Amino acid sequence: MVSQRRAGIVLGYANIIVKNLVNLVYTPMLLSFVGQADYGVYQSCNSFVFSLTLLSFGFSQAYVRFYTQKKVHGNNGDICRLNGVYLTLYSVISAIALIIGLFFAANASSIYSGGFTTEQIDIAGKAMSLMAANIAATLFSSVFDAYVLAHEEFRFQQTRQFGTTIATPFVAYALLCLGMGVVGVAVAQLAVSVVLLVLNAAFCIGRLGMRFDIRHFDIGLFRAIAAFSAWIFANQVCELVNQNVPNVLLGALSGAVAVSVFAVSVQIRSVFYSLSTTVSNVFIPQINRIVAETDDNAVLTRLMTRVGRYQAALYIWVLGGFVVLGRFFISAWAGAGFADAYWLILAMATPLFIPLVQNTGIEIQRAKNRHRARSVCYLLMALLNLALTAILSPRIGCWGPAIGYIAYVILGTGLFMNWYYQARIGLDMLFFWRRVLPVVGVGVVATAACLLGARAVPVASWSSFLMWGVAYTLLYAALTFALVLTRDERSAMASRLRRS
Repeated sequence: MVSQRRAGIVLGYANIIVKNLVNLVYTPMLLSFVGQADYGVYQSCNSFVFSLTLLSFGFSQAYVRFYTQKKVHGNNGDICRLNGVYLTLYSVISAIALIIGLFFAANASSIYSGGFTTEQIDIAGKAMSLMAANIAATLFSSVFDAYVLAHEEFRFQQTRQFGTTIATPFVAYALLCLGMGVVGVAVAQLAVSVVLLVLNAAFCIGRLGMRFDIRHFDIGLFRAIAAFSAWIFANQVCELVNQNVPNVLLGALSGAVAVSVFAVSVQIRSVFYSLSTTVSNVFIPQINRIVAETDDNAVLTRLMTRVGRYQAALYIWVLGGFVVLGRFFISAWAGAGFADAYWLILAMATPLFIPLVQNTGIEIQRAKNRHRARSVCYLLMALLNLALTAILSPRIGCWGPAIGYIAYVILGTGLFMNWYYQARIGLDMLFFWRRVLPVVGVGVVATAACLLGARAVPVASWSSFLMWGVAYTLLYAALTFALVLTRDERSAMASRLRRS
């Protein structure tokens, strides 16, 4: 399992890199084939139909906990009944998603009559029908995704995701060349999702021996899953509010220019999220197993700290690199009119360090079924975010939602959650931060040194961008190796380098 987790982390980051590189090429390709207007149709339909994913209600994220509990305290029959509950549940959810999506498609003329032409409405109807089928296939595949995760088959999981990332644009390109336009893109997404569903089902049933008992539907188990998942769903709603509603308020109160600057900032901010969750996700089964078997808070604290140190080292490296290189990157990538995005990203990404180096704690809460307080807190913080955005946006533009988001992160994910981990969950957060904070000091030194150097040789071209990126990385790595890593960590790293 250690090798599976290591492979999951390495392949996960490879997926992030490939996905971002593909997106850099994929979006211009779509625009060149379909034009700006039809691309807007595609994005509008996609955003509309994607909301159907909320129908999962957090059930898939609950599976690993209930599977582990049945594995430790039950038998194979209990696991088959759990699988039967999930198969039945997601069959219903997928059918509902398909029906609602087809209803949207049938009423495309009513939805888009104010902004689309007749031809665009026809395209939207076809695209939404295909997208609804895609969402239904994706939701149904969640049954098998969760089983793969519970068995810690990270090589298969990440390899499959890598294949999806690569296959979708190639299939879409072939259909675009045939003149299918936006509809061809939707067909490509559906085709890849169906193939993925078949591969998932074959792997789980054939390789992992997944079995279902649908004749004895366990109502009590379903109620337990629903109660557990309700608070995960509440947290998903908070994320949806924090990610999307401030943009709407900003557009209504400050105008399109402010929205575009803030949207670019949020797009970069999402990269920081992906850096952290890639590591923590591979430890979900192990955390649930520890809680089910011993519920030893000392073991959980050490695991959270070990993962947190790796997350902190990576996060600070990227954040410091953005401090040094980000101003030039934003100007070259988005344009001179987006200079404020640099400061917005720094303002929002810096406090994100707190929750993103301890997000294994989220899985510890869920494994202990103690995640309700977090969801309630986040709901309150989401309301605070919206209130500050509404009050401040007319006065200070895109800094309004940024300040609301910063308040949400510092008060909710920072102060409250650290108190909750220490006082209610039983984790030793003082030990955690004593082990994690030295990484910050190293990052500050490396960043400050490169900023001083950049005064003499500014980051003003792609060649100087690469030069300072390499210089910063080497300095940061050397300081981390010398001052942050323990003797055992240095020995383990040296051993891996010799083997490679």
